Parts: sequence; C-alpha cells; structure tokens
Amino acid sequence: MKIKNLKDDDMFSSVFCENSKKLINVHLFALAAKYYSFSNVGVCTPLEDLLEALRGDNQGTTGIKTDEFMNNKKSHEVQMMSELVDNIANYCGIKQVIDIGSGKGYLSSFLSMQYNLKVYGIDSSNTNTNGARERNRKLKKHWRAYQSQGRANLKRQRLEKANDRPVESEIKCKAISEKLLNNVSSLQSQDQVTIEDLVPSCGFTEMATSENNNQAEVDLVAQTQSDESKLSEEVLAILNVLPADAVEVFSSSQCNCGELCEEEKVQRKMASLKAKASKSSESNLYFPLTSCITAETELSDIITDLEDCMMVGLHTCGDLAANTLRIFTAKPEIKAVCSVGCCYHLLSEQFENQEECPEEVWGFPMCQYLKDMGWCCGRNARMSACLALERVAVGQMLPTESLFYRAVLQVIIEEIYGVTKSDRHVGKTFSKSSSFIDYVRKSLKKLELDDSELPDSCIMDYYEKYKHRMNELEAFNMLKVVLAPCIEVLILLDRLCYLKEQDNIAWSGLVKLFDPVKSPRCYAVIALKKHLWF
Repeated sequence: MKIKNLKDDDMFSSVFCENSKKLINVHLFALAAKYYSFSNVGVCTPLEDLLEALRGDNQGTTGIKTDEFMNNKKSHEVQMMSELVDNIANYCGIKQVIDIGSGKGYLSSFLSMQYNLKVYGIDSSNTNTNGARERNRKLKKHWRAYQSQGRANLKRQRLEKANDRPVESEIKCKAISEKLLNNVSSLQSQDQVTIEDLVPSCGFTEMATSENNNQAEVDLVAQTQSDESKLSEEVLAILNVLPADAVEVFSSSQCNCGELCEEEKVQRKMASLKAKASKSSESNLYFPLTSCITAETELSDIITDLEDCMMVGLHTCGDLAANTLRIFTAKPEIKAVCSVGCCYHLLSEQFENQEECPEEVWGFPMCQYLKDMGWCCGRNARMSACLALERVAVGQMLPTESLFYRAVLQVIIEEIYGVTKSDRHVGKTFSKSSSFIDYVRKSLKKLELDDSELPDSCIMDYYEKYKHRMNELEAFNMLKVVLAPCIEVLILLDRLCYLKEQDNIAWSGLVKLFDPVKSPRCYAVIALKKHLWF
C-alpha cells in the first residue's frame, strides 16, 4: 500500500486491537506514522523558494567558512541559518538581530562577522556568556586567515563573473578585432599610434604587441588596485566585528607589498583610524548578554538601543522557543522571527497535570484550537519527539545498552526505594560508568539515594532478571523512533497555527533548514510582520 493512497483515518483502524489497544500491525503502524510526518503533510515551504522570494534579483554572499572553528554539525547549522537570517534582515531593511538562547555565540558572531549585522546574544547562563566573550576574543588569532579567505573569495567571485559574460559580447569583440587586423600593416608604420587607441576594451589579446603588453600591465595594476579596494571594504567590515582590543594595526613596514599608491595609503589609514575609534568607543557588532527570557520579558530593559530588529533562535530549548514567538508577536519593533526549537521533553504542558492555572504561560499548546481541545502530549511522547529517525535510517542505531541500564535502574528505584517521581536527573552517567553496578551506584548518588544497604549481588540480580528482554526494549524504542516525526509535527504545527491566529502577521511558515542527519531538529518557524508588506 502506498502512502498517497491512504485517504483517511479508517485506513489505520486495524493498527491496534480494538479491545486490548495493543499494536497488532507493525507495517501499517509505520505507514500511518509516515503519512502524518512532514514529508507527507505538505505544510513546509522549500528553503530555496523562500530564499528566492527574499532575495529578488540580488545574489547570495560568499565569505568566511565556519568549519575551521566549529564542529561539522554546528558549522552546518550556522552556515544555513545565517544565510537565511541575512536574507530576511535585508528584505525587512533591518540591521539589528537578537539571538535568543545564544549559548557560546556561534551564530551571533558569524552573523556579525560575515553579514555585518549588529547582534545581541542573550543567554540565561553566565558561563555561556563568558564563554562567548572569550571565543570572540580569540577571533584575533584568526584575523590573518579571515583576511586571506576574503581575498580568495574576491578572486573567485571575479573569475565567476568573467566566466558569465554573454556570448554575444565575445562575438562582437572578435568581429571588431578581425576588422582591425586588415589594417594592421598600415598601423605598424605609424609609431605614435597604438592598437589600443582604436580598439575598444573587449578582453581579447589576439592583436597584442609590445605596446599592448605594456598597456595590459597597466590595466592589470588598475584591476589589482580595484580588487584591493574591495578587499579593504571587507577588512573594514570585519574590523567592526572584533572586540576593541582584538585587532593589531599593521604599519606599511610590516607588509612586504612594495610602495603603496596614494589611494591605498588613504584606505589603510582609514582602517587604522577605524580600529582606533573602535577602541575608544568600544564599538562592536556582537554583544553577549546574560538574562533569563520569559514571555513577559521587556527587551528594552536588556537592550538600551533597541530598534527595528528580528529575533532568531538556534535550538532554543523547551519553552524558550514558544516564548520567542510570543515576544515576537507582542513587540512592534520586532519585524521578523526565525526560530529552531529543540528539547521538546522540557516543554511545559497546560493539560498534563490537569491543574487549573489560567494565568500561567505554557509551552504547549500555543494555538487556540488545541487549547479548546484540551490537548496533551505527555512527557513520554515529547521524549519520543526528540529521537532522530533519519539518523537511525542511515545506520546510527539507538544506544540500546544505555537505555537498558536506565530502564532497569528505574525498576530498582521504584521497588527498593519506593520513588516514582524525582526532580533530579541521572544525566550522562552511562558514559562515565565501567559496569552496570558502577552505573547504578553513581546514579543513586546523583538522585541522593542511599546505596549503602544495597549489595552488588542485588543489583546484578535485577540485571540478570531483565537481560533477556533487551531485544524487546530495542524493538519498543524503534517504534518510538518511527513515531517521533508525528509528534514533532504536532508541536511545530501548534506553533505555526499560533502565528496564523495573529492579526499582525503577514506571512508565516515552516522550513526544513538543516540536513536532518547532521542536525535532527531541522525545522525553522519563520514569520514576518504585516506592516512590512503594506
């Protein structure tokens, strides 16, 4: 049965037993999960279409790559998201960006350095903020590498532009050259007249003489000076990004470039003055700040020079993604938003505990439709939404053994200690443990449970009791992986519907921004305010 032939919910009625509610048709279960995933529901806007609409006739910018100072996953995320953010900012005519949950500033620093945007990176962790400042400081060490990359990019762009010349221009130039070849003998007798006096500049060298060669050298110098001028503009842009003390001003004696022309001297002097001005005024295009963001946060209390801007968030955790959208809709100075959420298991749910808290702001649901239905996912479902189906599909299997350890640990805690709920977390104890016994004891200490009366033999008895069911656990987790995209669809569609319900939104959509194998949480929620269009 093909997915496209499945028309309604009746097609999936035989997935579960009507009486026992147990799964009886795994194949149909997988088809149903695919049917309700993003690949089939057709609600996403293709990234290429969005970029084309935002750019219009403008072309994308090439520049510094991130793979030299980020891991592959982060580099991919920052490259893709920063390009989209820059296009949205240009479309909206804004230069200020607020990066919510900025962490160590990977996205923020690249937006400011590559695209000359003024970025405020806000994170609740002072450790992250200090790390962002330190990382920004270390950009000084990469200064010459960035400069070299800028020169290489400029050269490549010039070559690409030359290769894109229209064919008709070449034909026209060739015709002119052939016509003048007929008169070459008469021209040779006139020592004061050169070919260049009569031939338009057309890029051909078939008629080159010694005088042509001299002129070509002059043209090459002029082109080089033009390129250096463009490069200086790139240099000035990056000067603004680095911290006030990050750039050493190089004198002409430090550069083995020969004698400089007057124009270039002026340009370098301007760069020097700009660096000094940066030191005196502490101007910087990236500002890491520490603050806890909630739905009620007043950004003007955090950012004193707040102006028309856009909000971005790269893997904003739990409720922070929902609060980012709420702030966006409530503040008129925020013209656009681009948010990629993560950590669905940390979302707060209004109807999870059936408690009446009308004044509380919840992470889920956001839209009125699901609120009216009293919809609840539950923590187990939200945990499943965090799984990576695409990674499993390419052979990156689930950590079955660590999951088994965690499942048996829970049985021990419930049966021996009588604990069914705890605010504490085991974390990444498995990777730091040498055996199951070691894992259990380290976990109990993290949970602040006394293990002094628990012998090793008792711990191993539990392990042996459930060891034969490890395959069942693996199969169960694979079913959760298959279902994961459906739950993620529900959470993200809730956010999109919330934006659709707002009167001040001109356009909103979901975009698959990243390669899901490299970055499983790959969908961005994007919206533009209405007054930008009318």
